[in-house]
Amino acid sequence: MTKSWHEVFKGVTVSGPALAADEAEAEGKSGWFKRLRKGLSRSRQAMQQQLSAIMLDKLDAGVWEQLEETLIHADCGVASTVAIVERMEEAANQGKIRDKDQFFAFLKQSLVDMFATADYQIDVSHQPSVIMVVGVNGTGKTTTIGKIAYHLKREGKSVLLAAADTFRAAAIEQLAEWGKRTGCPVIRQEHGSDPGAVVYDAIAAARSRGSDVIIADTAGRLHTQAPLMEELKKIRRVIAKQIPDGPHETLLTVDATTGQNGLIQARLFGEAVDVTGIVLTKLDGTAKGGIAVAISHELGLPIKLVGVGEQMEDLRPFDAAGFAGALVEA
Repeated sequence: MTKSWHEVFKGVTVSGPALAADEAEAEGKSGWFKRLRKGLSRSRQAMQQQLSAIMLDKLDAGVWEQLEETLIHADCGVASTVAIVERMEEAANQGKIRDKDQFFAFLKQSLVDMFATADYQIDVSHQPSVIMVVGVNGTGKTTTIGKIAYHLKREGKSVLLAAADTFRAAAIEQLAEWGKRTGCPVIRQEHGSDPGAVVYDAIAAARSRGSDVIIADTAGRLHTQAPLMEELKKIRRVIAKQIPDGPHETLLTVDATTGQNGLIQARLFGEAVDVTGIVLTKLDGTAKGGIAVAISHELGLPIKLVGVGEQMEDLRPFDAAGFAGALVEA
């Protein structure tokens, strides 16, 4: 069973009828796995096309070369690919892979084992908890914030949104619209205002209102824009000055369709602002879903949420086994 939203939030306790209702909702009529499988259809089809060319009647050097090419083409990354192929080859030499079914079973498990085992939960156990969302423009930051707020509200948490993306006027309006949709108040200032001041006001407002969670939107920026990256550090300092152990989460949204550039983004954002987890969006728009493996394995960052569509339930807690199963089929 894939993770439910109440499982991914550290600091939320749900039991009894509420838990049963949440689990029923998580499964849904079509089920999250079916939505994930559909969302990864382009990636899976690309993988199948290449894997079908591998002749598994004889596990020789040619097989491992073709597997390596397949994983690289899927954007699994060089380090992850080498680790997977070496593991598979060793298992074959030990007689653990003798047929097609065993080959795919080992491949799926090897993919699962590449994902970082760091804490997959989103920490909302503080009062208030502060979640900072960062990323390049167009990766779905504001939409992700709205969806997280929606699910936190369903878990009984009071949420306040901070419109700290003051460089793009439309971003403030977009977050305000999500505030209306989710019933969450939005702390905002004029376009061009100091983002740090917005976050400062948001913390003060959350304390006065007794809000459980603050989610701060930030201006989209390229990882190569040093002055803007410095501003992210400033926002973190503002938070830490008011809440010494904050922010409690710094989530980086990465557009899966950007492939290896997403890995570069994740590395540089992580160096600048101590990213605690990845939200991988737009997996339904790429044939190279293996980028999830590359980011998590090479950077040691947990993928906490994945998006495979536009609907509210198309952003879900990440599950490595479900992901690998939806990506690879015999």
